[in-house]
This record gives sequence, C-alpha cells and structure tokens, in this order.
Amino acid sequence: MTDQVLELLREGMLSGRWRGTLPGRDRLASELGVSHRTVEQAMRRLAKEGLLASQGPGRRRRIVLPEGDIQPRHFRLRVLAYDPSDRALPFFGELLGQLKARGFTADFTTKTLLDLGMDVKRVARFVHKVPADAWIVTAGSREVLEWFCKQPVPAYALFGVKSGLPIAGCGIRKNLQPVIRRLVELGHRRIVLLSRENMIVPEPALFQRKFLETLQAEGIRPTAYHLPVWGYRPAGLHRCLESLFQVTPPTALIVEEIPTFLAVRDHLARRGIIAPRDVSLICLDHDPSFDWCDPLATHFYSDFAPLTRRIGRWAGNVARGVQDHRQTFTLARFIEGGTIGPAPERR
Repeated sequence: MTDQVLELLREGMLSGRWRGTLPGRDRLASELGVSHRTVEQAMRRLAKEGLLASQGPGRRRRIVLPEGDIQPRHFRLRVLAYDPSDRALPFFGELLGQLKARGFTADFTTKTLLDLGMDVKRVARFVHKVPADAWIVTAGSREVLEWFCKQPVPAYALFGVKSGLPIAGCGIRKNLQPVIRRLVELGHRRIVLLSRENMIVPEPALFQRKFLETLQAEGIRPTAYHLPVWGYRPAGLHRCLESLFQVTPPTALIVEEIPTFLAVRDHLARRGIIAPRDVSLICLDHDPSFDWCDPLATHFYSDFAPLTRRIGRWAGNVARGVQDHRQTFTLARFIEGGTIGPAPERR
C-alpha cells in the first residue's frame, strides 16, 4: 500500500496537481482512504528522494522538483458511470471521442456507481485513489453529488439528482403531462413509473415529483403503488413486477431506461402479458432497435449532441481554472407508437 501511495503522490507532484507544498498528512490520508502511517511512510521516502523538504514542525512539506521535471500532461477526465452497460452506449463513445479530440485524456473508471452500491463512503474511497483533474458522474444520487460538490476536484453531473446543487450538469427534460393526459383519456388509472431507487429515495427527484403531481392533477391520488421502490438490480425489478401484477396489475407502465424497458417487456411477454392489449408501455429513452419493432415502442427521443458540446465547453473551462456550475437541459420529443392503447377495462 505504501508503494501505491508513493506513486500517487509522486505522480501528483510531477504532473502539477500539487504545487508549492504538499497537503497535510491528515488530508491526504482522508483523500486516499489510507492510514496516517502509510502517508507518513510515503512522505519520508519522497523526502529521501529529494522531492520533499521539511519547513519545520506543523508546516506543510515543500515540493522540490529539479528544473524541467514537471512533465507536460493532458487534462485527465474520469467518467464514473452508473452501471457497466453505460460503457457500450453510443453516446459515451461520441463523448469520449470529442473530449480526446479537444486534447483531453478521458476514460471510464474501473468501477461504476452500481459496483460501489451508490454508497457515498465507498465512492469517496474509490475516487480518492484515482488520479483525475475532473470527474463526470453519471446518474448520481443526491448524496453522491453532494459529496462531489465538497471536493476540490471539479465534477460534472450527467443526469442524476442535481437540482439546487452547486455543480455543473446537464440532463434531458421530458414533459409527462400530455402523456399522462393521453393515458387518462384512454381510461388508465393504474399508471406506474419504474425508476431506480436513487431517483426516489430519500425523496423523489424533480422528474418523479412532477409525475406524482401530474397524476394528482388528473384526479388520481398518487401512492407508493404508482412509484414503487425496487432498487437497482435486475432481481429487484423482477420482484417488483411480480408484486405489481399479482392483485391489481398496472394498465400502463412508464419505464425510464432502455435496459429496464427491454427487461420489462421480456418479463411480461413470458407471462403472456402483451402491449398494448394487456398493458400500455412507454419508454422514456430511445433505442435504434425500436425502429425494427412492430409495433413501434412508444418513447421519448432525445438529441444528445447539445449535451456532448456542453460537457466539452465545461471541460475547457475547468482546465483553464474557470469555475463553471451552469446546469443545462435539452427537451425530449414524445413519439406515440403502437404500445399504448385503451385500458383493458375499456375493451
């Protein structure tokens, strides 16, 4: 462990992450998630190498680099994805390509938020061990994004629960009001939104609150039935679906993500529940495979190009030391396909 910490500290000094003096032992131990003793041993070895010099008791150690030893480097952007499947999405391929074209070093971390259980302490320990000049955090919970806001390294919230936080970010706005109104016109009352737990707990995010408010405005008293908590993993999703369809099955399901939508459709089909005959299905995302489906899945279409451009501008700002906390949104377009129809009771 001492060798690993030694390399992190040496690389940080040579790259210019720390200039003038090295942060104190307590702060480094907290950032790197190691003991004070490990940090102290690494510092002593750096002092023996001539890279650190004491300035007296209680004062930070001075960084001593021979002239010319600070190596030019690219600005390093690390992407902390939501789950492993994110790495295969075309959007991220385009984003990383554009960032690299701008001269940045950009790549995914070895772990994702789901790998870390969306646990703030585990995220903190992991992030402190990864050298980075800036972070892009995908679909972070409120607690995770609040933690990033308190760190010295800038972070960008790609989606996630970021409203009101001092953090740059972007997202897609989807207007559910006309969709809910259309479902109510078709006789639907048991309308369920399937969102992952971090968008609901400890309290619903803005989009989920709007969903509940829209149900209320349409004369449907919202309860936990309409916005169930099922966790993050496939097993939790399938348990939730089994429970929902046991007694009072939903007549309409609104699903946030492509993987979840495909899992829901497959789960229902294996039980003979077909859209739109038995249930109306709406996906809040777009997938090219929808164009091959008959009927076409009812969904929202989003243009991600403004998001990649905005992230590129943010990266350029923070690389120059310019503070940038602006949050932007792109409006998605609703496409009514053939997976919604009258509620079964109306047939």
